[in-house]
Parts: sequence; structure tokens; C-alpha cells
Amino acid sequence: MAPNKPLLLVDRFGRVVNYLRVSITDRCDFRCVYCMAEDMEFLPRSQILSLEEIRTICRAFVELGVKKIRVTGGEPLVRKGVVDLLRDIGSMPGLNELVLTSNGSRLAEMAADLRAAGVKRLNISLDTLDPDKFRELTRTGNLQRVLDGIAAARAAGFERIKLNAVVMKNRNHHEVADLVQFALDNSLDISFIEEMPLGQVDRHHRGESYYPSDAIRRDLSSRFNLQAVADTTGGPSAYYRVQGSASRVGFISPHSANFCGSCNRVRLTAEGRLLLCLGNEHSVDLKRVVREQPGDIAALKQAIVAAMQIKPEKHEFNIHEQPVILRHMNATGG
Repeated sequence: MAPNKPLLLVDRFGRVVNYLRVSITDRCDFRCVYCMAEDMEFLPRSQILSLEEIRTICRAFVELGVKKIRVTGGEPLVRKGVVDLLRDIGSMPGLNELVLTSNGSRLAEMAADLRAAGVKRLNISLDTLDPDKFRELTRTGNLQRVLDGIAAARAAGFERIKLNAVVMKNRNHHEVADLVQFALDNSLDISFIEEMPLGQVDRHHRGESYYPSDAIRRDLSSRFNLQAVADTTGGPSAYYRVQGSASRVGFISPHSANFCGSCNRVRLTAEGRLLLCLGNEHSVDLKRVVREQPGDIAALKQAIVAAMQIKPEKHEFNIHEQPVILRHMNATGG
């Protein structure tokens, strides 16, 4: 290989992987009904990657051609040392974009520091604007704290802020237009997400609560003129622009509009598994590599490159059946 030729991660289907999502903790201060059980057991801290191990793995990925890293959790802002970690990742030569997904509960205190650390874009979960419904869906969350966090994030000057809303029939589907209006009023983007069948949940049946993206677009059409655009942020959202506004409305549709053919992503779980697909268990234990061969970046890169050959073609989600994937979303990494 020529010395200056950029390295690329390519799977057996010819897809270039240039986007890494990194879960830095499985812990969260919310207990959202679609994400985890109410009485969760979290991983022992010894099983979680250290911050230095996370830095090393991110460095290997960037040197292998990854241009975008998204830091997730659980809730990433509950992890001690997160701002320093973000600053270190964001300064890696070759990385174009460092982004973060958060539930917003700690942004009021941390937004300015996150922006100063190099985070360019921010995704914030917001499924409802009703305080009582918010408490019901998150079990422990306080809506006003999240709204204050959104305000702080806007003041901090991120390049773009996007809301993420998981839509469930008869739980919050009737609020989609109000959420779009909130996004417009605050110069934000918003994406609506079809619920993904990861892990057992105890408050609803996913098949009965499934609300497809087409139905959401139909509901929105009575209040907004949505115009399809070719914008992409490197993720799975299909975007529309609201006429007369700079805000975009995205739809993430793992069931009704499978986006696997263009998948450019892999995920690093908090315990160090390189997960090759959100909806499958194909994975490689990178924690074992960095702990058994500390400092050997070449061995780590070799393991990452080899892992591309087991990345599956697509997921096989079925919202009407019990989940085949038993890990909860907080253990997967956003």
C-alpha cells in the first residue's frame, strides 16, 4: 500500500465503513420504556472500557479512515471524565466530525464545555412535550431540565442540534406535529424513529405500539409542507425540509424503509464489543485485544479490518415478535 494512501474499512458487500458510534457507558439517569427495563442491572465497572482504552480504539478507527464518531451511552454525560475524552477524540488528525447523543438531562450545566471540547453536532432525545407523559415514558426524567438543556445547547453554538423522538402508537404519536412546531420555533432539526425491538420491555407490546414513518408523514401533512431533500448527516435519516424554514424533519425507518443497503456504521459497546449491526449479534471483542496486547495498535487495527468480513448484509427486525436481540438499547450505544 502506498504510504500516503488513506486506509478504508470495506465490508464484503462493498460498503465503506466511515462512521463509528461509541457507547462510553451503559448507565443512564432515565429508564425510558422503549430502551430498558425499569429495574436494570448495569455492567460491573471492571467490564467497561476505560477512557484510555476508548481513546486507543477511536484512534485506530480514525487511522483506518473513519471520519465521524458519535459518542453515546446509556447517557454519556453521566460518565466521569467525558469532557476530556471528547476533547481528545475531537482533536484526532483525520476525524472530520465529533457528535454526541444525549437525553439532555445534564446539558444545562455541560453544553458550553462540550462545545469547547470540539463536539460539532448534538442529538437530544425528546419524545413528548407533556411533563406528565415525559415522566411516564422516561420513568425518572424531568421535562423542564431537558428543555433547559436544549436552551443551553442553543446558546453554546453547536453547528446543528437535532431532536430524536421514538414514536409509539397511543403513547405519543398524536404529538408529532407539536414536536415539529417546537423544533421550528427553536431552529432545530428533528427525527422520528420507529421503535426498534431490542431487549424485553415490560410496559407495552411493541407490535401494538408500532407507528410507521408513513403514518407520521401523513399526520404532519395537515400542518406542514414537507419537501424531500438529499441532505445527509451520514446516518440513516431520510430528510425533509419544512417549507419556509431551515429546519429539517427526518425519518428513521428500520421496519418500513430498511436502510441497510447503504449502512456505513459500526458500534463499539461500553464493554468493548465491536458490534457490526444494530439488529444482529455479529461482533468482535476489542476489549480483549487492547487488554491482551496493550499498546499494539497494529494488532488492534488488524482485528478491526478482519471484523468487516462478518458485517451482515441487513438486520431482520420483526416488530410483531418477541425480540431475537435480547440486549437493551442502552447496552448497544444509541
